Amino acid sequence: MCIVAFAWQVLDDTPLCLISNRDEFYQRPTASLQQWADSPIIAGQDLQSGGTWMGITASGRWAIVTNFRDGQDKKTYPTSRGELIQQYLESTQTPIRFAQDLEKKQCDYAGFNLFVGDRQQAVYMSNRGEAPQVLAKGVYVTSNGLMTEHWEKTRHLRKRFTQELLPMLQSQQPKYDIDAAAWDILEDERKIIPELLPNTGIQPEMEHLLSSTFIQSPVYGTRCSNLLCMGTSQWHWQEKQQQGVQQGQITQIGLELQP
Repeated sequence: MCIVAFAWQVLDDTPLCLISNRDEFYQRPTASLQQWADSPIIAGQDLQSGGTWMGITASGRWAIVTNFRDGQDKKTYPTSRGELIQQYLESTQTPIRFAQDLEKKQCDYAGFNLFVGDRQQAVYMSNRGEAPQVLAKGVYVTSNGLMTEHWEKTRHLRKRFTQELLPMLQSQQPKYDIDAAAWDILEDERKIIPELLPNTGIQPEMEHLLSSTFIQSPVYGTRCSNLLCMGTSQWHWQEKQQQGVQQGQITQIGLELQP
């Protein structure tokens, strides 16, 4: 998962509204959004290393991870970042306690930004410079740098998310219009001018390619887009496939929250 924007405790009757794109190599085997066997998790699944990039449960737990990009880091790590989501969703720990325990072993993982939450609490941490912190109500956007870093890529997504999608949700526009707006925002291919690109240790040409919300290249790009909302009594999640023979296919899940 490479870019995410969400509103936490901002919208009336919608404690969480989240949009995201997962960017990955096209050849990496992946399962689409589904209920996992013998697990409370609803998510897509990485069939190469296990785990997932984003998931929920009927109890109201949710989590999402993005990679932290560091072109100078050539180390091999023993554990997959996708396991973090599975570990949290299958646990009973509060979000902050899970993040604090993870901090003790965070060096076992390549760079990540992690958001974990439930119906009462949302927490962010990064193993590249951000200690676990409980989030106040507000709008949060991150990609492949720290949440506190200024990236034009995340600034652009924040602007569109807050000025286009959130007002439609607040005023309860028709679902079709909301869905169309979300996909339009997530499929934005506008790239950042070279002078405003971050320096993450990769080649400038690659930095420019990765600067848009929606990424396309011969071998790597946006694999799926997501619109996830937690209401007062139900989850609603749409996952849109963005590559391959199923391109454009939308998987929808409506899930009643457990009392």
